[in-house]
Amino acid sequence: MLARRIIPCLDCDLGVPQGRVVKGIEFKQIRYAGIPWELAARYYQQGADEIVFLDITASHERRETMTDVIKKTSEEVFVPLAVGGGINSLEDAREVFNAGADKITLNTAALRRPELISEISDSYGRQAVVLAIDAKRRYNLEEGREVISTARGDCWFECSYYGGRRFTGIDALAWARKGEELGAGEILLTSMDRDGTYDGFDIELTDAVSSRLMIPVIASGGCAHAEHMYQVFDKTRASAALAASIFHFNEWTVEGCKQYLAQRGVNIRI
Repeated sequence: MLARRIIPCLDCDLGVPQGRVVKGIEFKQIRYAGIPWELAARYYQQGADEIVFLDITASHERRETMTDVIKKTSEEVFVPLAVGGGINSLEDAREVFNAGADKITLNTAALRRPELISEISDSYGRQAVVLAIDAKRRYNLEEGREVISTARGDCWFECSYYGGRRFTGIDALAWARKGEELGAGEILLTSMDRDGTYDGFDIELTDAVSSRLMIPVIASGGCAHAEHMYQVFDKTRASAALAASIFHFNEWTVEGCKQYLAQRGVNIRI
């Protein structure tokens, strides 16, 4: 396998003039973390492999995405930038790419119109399209669901959209496979049950998705320690670990996480 990646995530609320990075618990209890481009520059200096920007309110409030933030960030940050939120068309994607993004992430728009994945992939290449899946455990087993056995019992995973505000009834494992077929080059897989909890990545969810796909899977949700990154790399085929709070609130640096992983034998870029 290629070197595993460490990816800081900046959840951006653009409801204020310069924008702000925020972080919540299970998509709620939001707290302020900093200015987007300042945090991105810090993580770049620490050795981040990529940086993800998610406009967490764009789809819900029907605002355009954060092109100004990306332009300012790309002037000083020279690792791949992935941007999501409010991208509803090929033209929206074009504006984001022109602002300096290397990849776009799709969630709400792809669930509403799956062919958008193919349209962007055909125009910019599979490597430029990341399908973001926000998945929540459900124990009400129904026919047609892809059930997996977990330590807490059999369950399936439901996709949400609009920043976790609505649920779709769509099976996350089936949707991940469909996204790969449509041209997504990567999956950003967030466990809603673990988001912001510091309980570690959802190993069972990450393993279920990464073992079914050929494209890379980014594990997201619940990271509190570099040991959590080690566990998800050791127990699943995840190609990257995404974290937010531990970086935003100076609990760990990207460099510190990489050194920890390298000492445990993980193939990582130092």
